[in-house]
Amino acid sequence: MNTKTLVALSLLVGIGAALHAVIPGIFLGMKPDMMLTMMFLGIVLFPDKKNVLLLGFVTGIISGITTQFPGGFIPNLIDKPLTAFAFYGIFLLTKKFNKSVLGTSVLTAVGTIISGVVFLTSAYFIVGLPGAFVGLFVAVVLPATVVNTGAMFIIYPIVQSILKRTSFQKNISQSA
Repeated sequence: MNTKTLVALSLLVGIGAALHAVIPGIFLGMKPDMMLTMMFLGIVLFPDKKNVLLLGFVTGIISGITTQFPGGFIPNLIDKPLTAFAFYGIFLLTKKFNKSVLGTSVLTAVGTIISGVVFLTSAYFIVGLPGAFVGLFVAVVLPATVVNTGAMFIIYPIVQSILKRTSFQKNISQSA
């Protein structure tokens, strides 16, 4: 793992942390998790197991620290690494389709739903849920899916355009 990759991943996690910290809870302490979008973007840009592991754990810790969900730290620690590797697996299986903006956006939607299910399930067993599973899923996970998918649809082409003009493109091509 080279320094440029670590810096890029750190920037993505930092942006995701800032977004996660400022977005208010929308339903019973749950809020859309914009850190997922940045984690998914990091996986798409730097698809390597070490990067996925690092992104999953760091994102889980930061999401856990900034969550407004009662007792949400441990469920975030479980959710993010599992979601990162699930997303990575789906990414590898659909490699020929996911280089487009639409393909990456669809992957983001699937990843957000996986994350929501894993988070709610682990929270249910560890600390309990402040409402019904289906209610929380519909009120928070589905809107978060729409927000994250829209964000990826907007952000991914911008990042691709920036990377084409920098030396990062060479690093991405070498690591893929």
